[in-house]
This record gives sequence, structure tokens and C-alpha cells, in this order.
Amino acid sequence: MCHTPAAGYLSPVRLIQTDSLVLHVFDYRETSRIVRLATRSVGIVSVVARGARRPRTRFSPGLDLFASGVAHLALHPTRDLHTMNGFDLAAARPELAESIARFMAASVVSELCLRFGREDESGRVFGAATALLDEIRRAADERVAGLALGGAWRLAAELGFAPVLDACASCHAPLQEDGPVTFQHHTGGALCGACSRLHPGGRALPPAARRALGDWLAGIPADPMDAASIRAHQRLLREFLEEHLGDGHPLRAFSAWEEWLAPPREVARP
Repeated sequence: MCHTPAAGYLSPVRLIQTDSLVLHVFDYRETSRIVRLATRSVGIVSVVARGARRPRTRFSPGLDLFASGVAHLALHPTRDLHTMNGFDLAAARPELAESIARFMAASVVSELCLRFGREDESGRVFGAATALLDEIRRAADERVAGLALGGAWRLAAELGFAPVLDACASCHAPLQEDGPVTFQHHTGGALCGACSRLHPGGRALPPAARRALGDWLAGIPADPMDAASIRAHQRLLREFLEEHLGDGHPLRAFSAWEEWLAPPREVARP
């Protein structure tokens, strides 16, 4: 016999424990916090941690930005804001706040997860972001930008938007390994000479830049590069994200990161 739920019936609250990464946190009322999490089990969620700011609380004192641990969640079937009943700290990552380079790169990782990883419930975004933050926190400042760029491209790939590099993204003809190509955001990657003329508006991608991008997507550290190359890769990544994942709103942390790495402007003399 089929039983129809009674009017007003709501599915029960689901209690879970899941590995989680804190992407954003801010104080709420006098004693609580609102926390945005990337989780292994349920994707990106917003939760309220009631009483988290009290001197005696069931929450770990390490419930802070970029920390990871096991979150005890009560998932409400009809709400966007769920409840966190506890947090068992595994890694606090204070090193990310010890330099501007690390903090800004980590903020970009957090922003990309929050903006583009909401639908991912496979745990891949959580895993990629956690591994990337651990790489950044151990890196010297001069290596941070390259690590962040490579990790951001891998995050895009985990969301199903890896660019095509070895074959033409339009006609699928194989491309010369060391030849220059045109990178066209709309078509999703590198184009052969004939297709680049049919799809104007792309950017020239030199062989070294193409190799670096391929290495990053494969999880291989790219060779060190100068500041101008870093800025060119930043621009390429931002334009690709805006084309395939953007919702019309600016990437504020990413823009701040680009501005911070930009060369100082010369002040015109009177």
C-alpha cells in the first residue's frame, strides 16, 4: 500500500559527521558564528555554530578561517542555513596568516570554492582545496603564486571545466607539442591556426605557457617563472573562470590578488 505524506510533513533533520574545511567565518549575534564549509560528504554548506564564542563551548577553539576537522552537522531539509553541533579540529593552518602572499592565495582558493563549488557533493573540491592549502602553507613566498595558479586550474578541472590543450578545442585536430597556439575561452582551450581565424578574440599561448598549464593540470609543479608570466597566467585563469563558471559578479579576492602582484604604478611628475 502506498502512503501519501500528510500535509505539512517535513523530512527529518539529517545528522552527519563529515571532514570539513572552513572557507569563511563571521560572528553572529553575541555568542555564535556563521561558518561556510567545504565538506567531503555534502559539498559547500552554510551553518550556524550557536555558542561558539562563549568561553566554555563544545566547539574547538580552532574553528577559524582555513581550519579543517570533523564537523558534526544537522542538515535541515528546507533551509539553506544548517546547524553545526560540534567541530573536532584536525589542522588549524596558522601559517597562512603569517605572510600576505600566503593569505591572499588562500583567500583566492576559498573564493573559488564558495563561488563555483556549491553543487559538488563528490568531495573532490574539498580534497583539492585542502591539499592546495597545505601546499601553500609550507611554501616560501616566492613559490606561492605558482602553487595557487596550478591549484586553481585543478579546482576548475574537478568541476568539469579543464581546458583542452593537446588538440584543437574546435575541430579536435592534434596540435604540435611545442608550437604556439591561440587560447580561446569560449571554445574551451587551444585552437589550431585555421580555427583561430574562425573564432577571433583568443589569446596567444606560447609553448612555455602551454607546458606550464599542462603541468599544473596534471599536478606537476611548473618551472619557476617571472612576475610578468605570473600576471599573464592570472589573467588567463580569471578570464576562463568568468567565461565558464562566472555569474556576472566580480571575483573580489582574485582581483585583490592580481592588484597586489601588479607592478607599482609610476606617479606622473608635475
